[in-house]
Order: sequence, then C-alpha cells, then structure tokens
Amino acid sequence: MRKIVLFIVFTFLLVSSYSQKIKLFVDCSGAWCDLAFIKTEVNYVDFVLDNKAADVHALITQQTNGGGGSWYQLIFYGQNNFEGQSDTLRFNAKPNNTDYETRAILVKYLQLGLVPFVSKTTSVENISIQMKENQVTDSGSVTAIATKDPWNFWVLRVSTNGNINADKVYKGFRYSGNISANRVTDKLKVSFNFNFGKNKTTYEFDNGAGGTDKIEVKNENYRINHQLVKSLSEHWSIGYDLTASRSTFNNYQFLGVIKPAIEYDVFPYKMVTNKLLTIRYGIDLSASRFFDTTLYGKTRQTLLGHGIDVALTYNQKWGTINISGNYHNYLNNPSYYNIGLGGGVNIRITGGLSFNMYTFGSILRDQLYLPKGQATQQDILTRQRQISTNFNLFSYFGISYRFGSKLNNFVNPRFDGGGGNFFFQ
Repeated sequence: MRKIVLFIVFTFLLVSSYSQKIKLFVDCSGAWCDLAFIKTEVNYVDFVLDNKAADVHALITQQTNGGGGSWYQLIFYGQNNFEGQSDTLRFNAKPNNTDYETRAILVKYLQLGLVPFVSKTTSVENISIQMKENQVTDSGSVTAIATKDPWNFWVLRVSTNGNINADKVYKGFRYSGNISANRVTDKLKVSFNFNFGKNKTTYEFDNGAGGTDKIEVKNENYRINHQLVKSLSEHWSIGYDLTASRSTFNNYQFLGVIKPAIEYDVFPYKMVTNKLLTIRYGIDLSASRFFDTTLYGKTRQTLLGHGIDVALTYNQKWGTINISGNYHNYLNNPSYYNIGLGGGVNIRITGGLSFNMYTFGSILRDQLYLPKGQATQQDILTRQRQISTNFNLFSYFGISYRFGSKLNNFVNPRFDGGGGNFFFQ
C-alpha cells in the first residue's frame, strides 16, 4: 500500500511539474538578440536568468552568410523534466533586413523550437498551427521551384563616412570610403575590396612667449585586396590573397603582397556555429617602396616569407571560447619574425556566477618599414607615424555573480532613453 501511495504522489508531482510554465533561458552570447522583444512576444514561458534553473536552454549563434546577411542557429537543450531532449533549427536573415524584421523571424523560430517542449505541458491546449500549402503535381509529388539569382550570388557594397571634431585648440577631420564585391557559395569564395582613408588634425597651444604654435598632422591610406578560396572537401580548402596598399603612417609608398595558402579544419566547416578549429599555412611574396629610408637603409625591398595561423572557436551551453595564434617570418632572414597569441572566454561557471576574459599579445621583430632617425616628441604624441616597438599587449577580464529572483519576465523601458548630461554638468 505504501508503494502505491508513493507511486501516486510521484506521478502527481511529475504531472504537476509538466503542467507549469516552461522555464526558458535564452543564451545570446554568440548572436544579436532583442531580449525585450522576445519577452514581450513569447509570454507563455517563464524567462530565467540562471541557466541551471531552466527547463529549456536555447543557445543562439550567428554567422555572416555569403549574401551579407546572417545565418542563425538555435539549439534547444532540454533540462530537468526534459533532460535528453534537444533540437536544432536554422534560418537565414536577408542582408537588407531591418532589425525589426530579423527579430521577428528569430522569435518565430524560437517559438517553433519550443513547440516539442510546450506540447508536453498543459499549455498544448493553446497551440494552433497554420501552414501554407505546398504546390503539388497531378501525380501527388511536391514540386521543387528552382530559384534563379540574376546577380549570380554577387554582392556589391559602396560606403563612405566622415567625422569632424573641434574645440578651441583642437580640430580633427576624417573621412573614409569602401567599395567591395563578393561572391560566396559553398564551393567558391571570391572577394574584391578597395578602401581609403584620410585624416587631418590640427593642435594649437601657447608657446610660452605670448604667441600660439600650431601642429598639423596629415595621414592617408589606400588598400586594394582580392581573395579567392576554393573548397576541396568538408575539411580542406585552398586559396590566395592579393594586396596592394599605400600608407603614410606605416611609411609605405607602395606595398604589394601575394599570399597563397592551404587550410584544414579539424571539424567539418558546416559546424562553424558550434565549433571551428582551423590550421592555415601560407607563403607570401612582398615588394615595397618607402617614403623615407628605413632603419636598415632601404628605399625598396622584396621579401619572401611564410606563416601559420591557428584559430579555435567553441560555442556551448556553458559559454564561448575563442583562441587564435600566428607565427610569421621571412625565409631570406628568419631573424625577422612576429608571434601573436590571443583569446577570449565567456564562461558561465554555475548558476549566476560567470567569468569573461580577453587578452592579446604579440612579439614583433619585423618592423622593417620603420623610417630611420629618432622619433620626435611630436611624432609620438600626435601618432603621426608608427613608432618602434618589440611587443604589444592588451587584456581585460571580469567576474560577476547574480543572486536573488531567477525570474525575468517583465519589460519596463521607462527612463531608458539617453538623457545625456543636460542637467548635471
């Protein structure tokens, strides 16, 4: 009798738990999401801020597709009563979509992914399904409508921008532009890109003798790049880069580089939104001409080099890891080299405890373009030219812990608008 009572109680608790609202944790660490909109539209679940308390963990990742839009992937992990249940949905957002349109599609697919979980609760009574009919032939088979692209998958972009910044002693003017043409399919990736930038900065200051001195800094850069990448298999690809550039900041009157390379992905490329581990090796031939004679007495030079790049991206329920490293030197003089290593992690340790960090560092032994002569104080303070250095380092990190209520269903935008500092100056 006792066993029967315990069985009835267990069954009642199980059914009761399935009858409650699903607790949903939306993980947008790898994509853009409008969480306020999601909470407004998906009002039949309880949103939680603790992934451990969720019945469903929705991991959303995003990659740029060949047309310039975004390829979204949504993975639904069942937890607690839904342990072992999972599903994956994918969709493409068009490049011309507004944020309004993209978020509407994202919510649609989020709700589709929740259906298998909601269907196991009493909320299934509120589900209604509408589907558009497929075109069916007389034989009963569904017709496949071929889509023809009049542009043959080519995407062209033209952009320009500028800014002006001024006060009593400082004036800055900058403008830049970009023209690009790209064609991306699963077999071939081709791109052409041209960009330029100019800036002019003026500083005025009291010279201590009752007068005013003026410093004017001008810099300009131009760059043309062409890339072609051919897919060989799910793991291998080959390609090359061609670059021609000019930069007053880096002392290049002209720099031309050709770099063929081969790349191997440990995981199939189709898994890019979840995990990617690539190893790329390439050789490069560069020819350059300088504005000023370099530290090594060169006005022009030709160099042959090679390098290897390794990159890892890993997106999982517990967080995201990105690590990359590179090594490059010149074959005709191996003592000229650079090594770089960087990475970032965003880890949800447990419940409301999370940790994030990013760091990048490099050792530089190949600044062959630096002009001879000691940099002046003006050069250093105004960043008029590249200064000699043998390393660079950047890092940040943080840790956070949240406790208290786990529910987060409400959206309240009051006083969120930027008030600036009109009243407090």
